[in-house]
Amino acid sequence: MSENQINNTDVSYEEDLNALMKVRREKLLDLQNTGKDPFQITKYDATYHSEDVKNNFENLEGKEVSVAGRMMSKRIMGKASFCHIQDLKGTIQVYVARDCVGDEEYSAFKKYDIGDFVGVKGTVFKTKTGEISIHAVTLTLLTKSLRPLPEKFHGLTNTELRYRQRYLDLVMNPDSKDTFIKRSKIISTIRRFLDAQGFIEVETPMLVANAGGAAARPFETHFNALDEDFKLRISLELYLKRLIVGGLERVYEIGRVFRNEGLDTRHNPEFTLMELYQAYTDYHGMMDLTENLYRYVAKEVLGTTTIVYNGIEMDLGKPFERITMVDAVKKYSGVDFNTIHTLDEARAAAKEHHIEYEERHKKGDILNLFFEEFVEEHLIQPTFVMDHPIEISPLTKKKPDNPEYVERFEFFMNGWEMCNAYSELNDPIDQRERFAAQEEQFANGDEEANHTDEDFLNALEIGMPPTGGIGYGIDRMCMLMTDSSAIRDVLLFPTMKPLDK
Repeated sequence: MSENQINNTDVSYEEDLNALMKVRREKLLDLQNTGKDPFQITKYDATYHSEDVKNNFENLEGKEVSVAGRMMSKRIMGKASFCHIQDLKGTIQVYVARDCVGDEEYSAFKKYDIGDFVGVKGTVFKTKTGEISIHAVTLTLLTKSLRPLPEKFHGLTNTELRYRQRYLDLVMNPDSKDTFIKRSKIISTIRRFLDAQGFIEVETPMLVANAGGAAARPFETHFNALDEDFKLRISLELYLKRLIVGGLERVYEIGRVFRNEGLDTRHNPEFTLMELYQAYTDYHGMMDLTENLYRYVAKEVLGTTTIVYNGIEMDLGKPFERITMVDAVKKYSGVDFNTIHTLDEARAAAKEHHIEYEERHKKGDILNLFFEEFVEEHLIQPTFVMDHPIEISPLTKKKPDNPEYVERFEFFMNGWEMCNAYSELNDPIDQRERFAAQEEQFANGDEEANHTDEDFLNALEIGMPPTGGIGYGIDRMCMLMTDSSAIRDVLLFPTMKPLDK
């Protein structure tokens, strides 16, 4: 029974699938019994990818090439047939004529299944309809696909299936493959930019005794050899700063961090973070670097400084807006925190504007709640929001002229926080006091508060120069530059709930 015959029956999809798989295993057994087991083939010399052949047709017309890839379609037409081979760069049509490949090879080709990997050697030509193709001289079955590819009807567009079986998504959806190729280009372009600026790439521990550097709950584990509890890092910050202390003046790391939080369109508990630190500069230097970095990556990867996300254009070519958090809150809520001097006044303003706060929240925390409620959604074009309250910035230098605030900015696009930067706190006495305040917050119920890191304090006592630092969410950057609606669309293997939940 052929696959077409099976697909035309009225049996259920699962029975249909099992029957198809049985037919394919029988074909494999026949190949093995005749000494043509495709799984015994160890290599195939492909000289071109599909798009390379198409793009160089004028030079390759009439010349012999070889390509290899997955067969995605097949049309049997008597003594001549067509198929399409899909490789990394796209697809190309192959013309298979019995008189050219011989009776035995043509008969074998007719038994190939959609999804099989095939090597093709032949000459380049253009069909009467103008399609650049390869006239096959020899065909080699490289891998037998034992499970049929999904039909669109059975879940090609099923989002859950795409995330759980990314390999199928990459095979069936060219846009998905393009997204991940573009993600790779984004990251390599970032590295190229930073390397040219004199930064060096480093690696720091993922398993840590003290997960600091961010407001987040860590994942916890136990190290049996030491009989000690460890955590997965939530940030890269504190180790990278140690390297600044050690004299590595410009460092960066691109790596996975882990935060024990929920799943949504912009959050995955395992994600890619880049942090960099530069000695002898401040948060203004980090703003300049960020503006130049985003503009450079967009030009190199997209060929333009205009990003279009969900139909909205964002212009990276113009100077990015810079606004303080206090001014932003005043602009969008009408509340001026320059005129609010006490915690009671901040609480009264919160109640008046229906902002829910907790008893532990101080004036700066309430300012941040106003910002989240009234401001973030309006920050569509590239915007630096500067000068955060000290209460929410335990690792940042105070503003010399206004110690209630710190030299910090967050970069926003499309209403999303894209990065977070400081003039780094390098005063070990002040830092110890900030850690103590964080410990107090933890004791009062803030599970995301930082804990005191004595080794980091020891490093600061050795001496860290004035330093600017910044952390970038790489996944969100990739979402914007690939017009992807969810973070799972730019993570090859996102975290998923078990199927039985």
